[in-house]
Formats: sequence, C-alpha cells, structure tokens
Amino acid sequence: MADFDTMLAGYSRFRADGWAHERERWDRLAEGQAPKVMVIACSDSRVDPSHIFDASPGEMFVVRNVAALVPPYETGGGFHGVSAALEFAVTQLCVAEIIVLGHGGCGGCAAALTARFTGAAHGEGGFIAHWISMLDEARTRVCIDYGGDVDGHALAAMEHEAVKVSLANLRTFPWVQAREADGSLTLHGAWFAIADGGLQLLDETAGLFTDVPV
Repeated sequence: MADFDTMLAGYSRFRADGWAHERERWDRLAEGQAPKVMVIACSDSRVDPSHIFDASPGEMFVVRNVAALVPPYETGGGFHGVSAALEFAVTQLCVAEIIVLGHGGCGGCAAALTARFTGAAHGEGGFIAHWISMLDEARTRVCIDYGGDVDGHALAAMEHEAVKVSLANLRTFPWVQAREADGSLTLHGAWFAIADGGLQLLDETAGLFTDVPV
C-alpha cells in the first residue's frame, strides 16, 4: 500500500512521463476548466471515478464524501461543501450532466444500515452518524424489505437507496430544478461493484438498477 514516500515517487514518474508527454493538454488546462460532467462519489479509496470511467484530467468535476451523499438544499448555519461544489459546477461551469456514483461494500451505507455509530461521541463516530442520518428513511425501507437482515443483499439495497436519496436531494436545489426542467441538465444514478468491476445505471422510472453492457 502507498505511503507518502511512495506517492512522491509516483509524482516523479508522472512529471517525467504523463505530464511531460501531454504538455499541450496541461497548458490548456492551466487556462481554465470546462468539464461537461459532475460526479458525486464516495471517498472510499477503492472507488476512483477517473479510473472507473477512464477519464483524463479536466473531463470531470468530482466531489467525494462518505457514501456519495448530497444534503438537501438549505441555507442555515454551518459550512456547505457539497452545496458549494454543486453550485459552482451547475451555475458557473454549466455542467450538462451529474452522476451520483454509489458502490459495493460502502462503509458509510453499512454504518447507516447497522446504526453502528448511533449515539457515538464526536471523534468516535459522531460526525459519521450525523452525516449518514440522511439515510434514516432509506434504512427504514430496507429494513422492512429485508426483515432487519444486514447481509450482502440488504447492504446492496442500502447502497442503491443512498443513490436515490442523493438524486432526490439534488432536486431540492433551485438551480438544479430549473436546469433539469429546461433540459440543460440531466441527472444519473449509478452503482459500481468493486468485486467484479460491473457498473449499473438507475432507471428512475422503474426504480431499478440495470447492468451496463461491456
């Protein structure tokens, strides 16, 4: 596994190879960015959107957090990192598509499903518990469907529900609503299976995830 020294060695290889061989690309990117797609993904180290979609620098505006969650629109106190990134991507960069990318084996979704950190103090899971409380209603639905089981099938269902929650919360933002209504913005839900590399897309009409052909 990489440590900081390993990462610095990787930087040296990148500078000598990837950066040096694509100077024109990096010169263009130095002038600004114009990605067409925003990806909201999990912080999980195994789920890198650039690798999954084989994307180059400048092609995706990416926000990552625990369980790829989007909070609902609100303007109260506190800092709003996801909301600020969403506002910038949609109103300033004018991205045409937003992808919410869930994944298999998501620790945040597992914590939500098992209520592992409920009542924990800050520094012992309290921040995690507060963040994933956005999934409380989804957890209830999954528990009803699976009878309280927390096996792999229930966890996958929880991961799928988390994507749906984030999509619903995206649609509470006025600038997302307006652009989706006029057709200039499209929202997508997706789920990546770490174990076999499969990708599923959400059919929102049917409420089902289906495999992407390879």
